[in-house]
Amino acid sequence: MIELAEMIRDLRRELTDAMEHGAGERLRFELGPVEIAATVTVTREAGAGAKVRFWVVEGDAQGRRAHEHTQQISLTLQPRLAGTNAPPFISGEQAHGER
Repeated sequence: MIELAEMIRDLRRELTDAMEHGAGERLRFELGPVEIAATVTVTREAGAGAKVRFWVVEGDAQGRRAHEHTQQISLTLQPRLAGTNAPPFISGEQAHGER
């Protein structure tokens, strides 16, 4: 299992790599909403500064996690470039006069 936050960090890294590798390409893709569906289990730590953590259950681990309570969640992320309200392009550079 991995933490939900770690999964989102890895997704951000993958999308950043796609942007970098697509620079200069003729075919461009504007990144729209990113939809994620995951099976998670929730743990709660006791004591001062207690946290609730969401753990993403891997597909092959689901049978082993049958004794834990799992939930299906769906997230829709709206990626934007830092400091702007513009969606990123995961391939190619912005052309003059484009949006």
